[in-house]
Amino acid sequence: MAPSPASHPSPGSPGSPDSPPPSAPAATPARRLLPVVLPALLVGVASALILLGVSLLAEEFQDVLWKTLPDALGIGRYSSLWMIVMLTATGAAVGITVHLVHGHAGPDPATTGLVGAPLAPGVVPGLLLVTVLALAGGVSLGPENPITEANIALAFWLGRRLAPDSPAQLWVGLAAAGTIGALFGTPVAAALILSEVLASQPGPGALWDRLFGPLAAGAAGALTMSLADHPSFDLPLPDYTHTGWGDLLAALVIAPAGAVLGMAGVLAAPWTHRAFKALRHPVLALTAGGLVLGLLGALGGHLTLFKGLEEVKELAASPDGWSAGEFAVMAVVKMAALVVAATCGFRGGRIFPAVFAGAALGLCAHALVDAVPPALAVACAVLGMLLAVTRQGWLSLFTAAVLVSDLAVLPVLCVATLPAWLLVTGRPQMQLREDGTALR
Repeated sequence: MAPSPASHPSPGSPGSPDSPPPSAPAATPARRLLPVVLPALLVGVASALILLGVSLLAEEFQDVLWKTLPDALGIGRYSSLWMIVMLTATGAAVGITVHLVHGHAGPDPATTGLVGAPLAPGVVPGLLLVTVLALAGGVSLGPENPITEANIALAFWLGRRLAPDSPAQLWVGLAAAGTIGALFGTPVAAALILSEVLASQPGPGALWDRLFGPLAAGAAGALTMSLADHPSFDLPLPDYTHTGWGDLLAALVIAPAGAVLGMAGVLAAPWTHRAFKALRHPVLALTAGGLVLGLLGALGGHLTLFKGLEEVKELAASPDGWSAGEFAVMAVVKMAALVVAATCGFRGGRIFPAVFAGAALGLCAHALVDAVPPALAVACAVLGMLLAVTRQGWLSLFTAAVLVSDLAVLPVLCVATLPAWLLVTGRPQMQLREDGTALR
C-alpha cells in the first residue's frame, strides 16, 4: 500500500530535513531602545561638561583681555582703539593657531553646519583652542558649531571602539543632542532640530523611536548644564499680555523684515568668503577679518561684540534706552560682523549673534512705533532672522518663543512664520560648498 502524502514532508516544507531554520523573532522597539539609554546619558553629560569647560575658560580669558589688561595699560576697556587692537590681535592669534595645529582646526567653517560628519579626534584640541580664543577675543560667533563638532568627534571615536558594530549615526545624534540640550538648557531644542534632520533620512522605526536616544542625551546635557551653571534665555522685557489686531499686523511686517536682513547677510557671505580666500593664508585672512570686526565694533559699540547672549539681555533690560537709529545700526553691524566672522575663518556658531541682530531690529521697530509691544517685536524679528540664517523652522520658532517666555505670543509667531518662510525657502543658505557657492 502506498504511503499517504502526509507521512513524508515535501522538500522545503517546515518539517523537511532541508527546510531553513525558523528565524528569530524581531526585537520589539522597546528592547532595541533600552540599550541606548546608558550611552545616551553618558554622552549627554560629557557633552555638557565639555561645553561648560570651554565656556568657563573663555570667560576667564575674556576678563583678562577686556578688563585686567586695558586697566593695567590705562586704556578704556571698550574704547574704539582697544576694540580694533584686540580684535585684530585675536584674528592673528587664531590664524597662527589654525596654521600650526594638527588638522588646521577642522575644515573651512563657512562650509560646515551645526551637525556634520565626525572629525578625526586629533583635530579636537586645536578646534577647542581656537574656539576659546575667538570667544574671549570678542568675535561675533557663538560656541555651538565647534563644540558640537568636537563632541561628535569624541563620541564617535570612543563609541565605535567600545561598540564597533554600532551605527555611526547613533553617536553623531547623541553628541549633537547632548550639546544642543546643554546650550539651550532643554532637550526640546535638540529634539526639534534633530526631528528636521531625521525626518528627511530613511531609518527603521517611528520618528520618536529614532529620537529616543538623542532625547535622552539632550535631557542629560540640559540637566547637567542647569545644575552646574543655571543658564537662562529669558529676556527682561515687559510681559506680553494679550493679542490685538495691530499686533498681528506688526508681526506680519517685523518677521519678514528680520528675514530680509538675515538674507542680506546670507547673500553677502559668498562674496566676503571669496575676498578672504584671495589672501591665500589663514594668518592673513583671520588678521584681516579681525581688523574688520574691530572696525565694526567701533561703529556699533561694544554690545555688538562677542557671541551676543549677555549683550542682548542688556539691550532688553532697557528697550527705550536707545533710539530707533541706534538699534538699527546695532542690528546691521551685528549682522555684518556675523558674516565677516563666519567667512574669514573663525570657528563658531551663528545662532546667538543672529539672535542679537534680530532683537536689536525688533527693538528698533518698537522705538519707531511705540504701540508695538517690545516682546512681540523682538520675538518676531528673531524668528525671521533665524529662519534666514539657520533655515531651521522649529529651532527658530522655539528660540523666539523662549526669549520672551510667554505662551500668549506663540499663536502670533506661528502666523508670522508663514510670510518669513516664503522669503527664505529655496534660497541660498549661510553654508557654502567647497567651491565657495552657497547651498540651497
